Amino acid sequence: MIMEHIIYLALGSNMGNRPANLKAAIDILTPQIAVKKKSAVYETPPWGFADQPVFLNQVLKAETYLQPEPLLHHLKRLEVVLGRVPSFDNGPRSIDIDILFFDDLITDSPVLKLPHPRLHERAFVLVPLIEIAPDLRHPVLNKSMNDLLGACDTSGIEKYRG
Repeated sequence: MIMEHIIYLALGSNMGNRPANLKAAIDILTPQIAVKKKSAVYETPPWGFADQPVFLNQVLKAETYLQPEPLLHHLKRLEVVLGRVPSFDNGPRSIDIDILFFDDLITDSPVLKLPHPRLHERAFVLVPLIEIAPDLRHPVLNKSMNDLLGACDTSGIEKYRG
């Protein structure tokens, strides 16, 4: 299968065995998604809803043959397979897999918004993203990831030491 699209995915976990949850998510991506680069794992404070355990976050650069909406549905199915239970927005979860970028695609459908609509506000995504894609530019905001990170609070974000 020819992998024709470059994607960036954000992984997050704050319930159960967090390192194992991230590893299981990466392991289950194939054959539809081929991981090309992985950031380090970062321990990060919760975002949006503070009264929950800290997260482990990681960003992947990958390739896929799937189109954007089938990719989203595939990732949501994988979250369920990996044990994700429905919760409230920004609530605790065993695994979260978000599409940050899909090539240079800009889309705003009821099902999917690309690039991820809040990635520029989230240091827990930008820190690992810069590690593996320092020259990436946001196609809507036309800013580098470093410029976006400069506007974020990075306190509490540290490489996970296990």
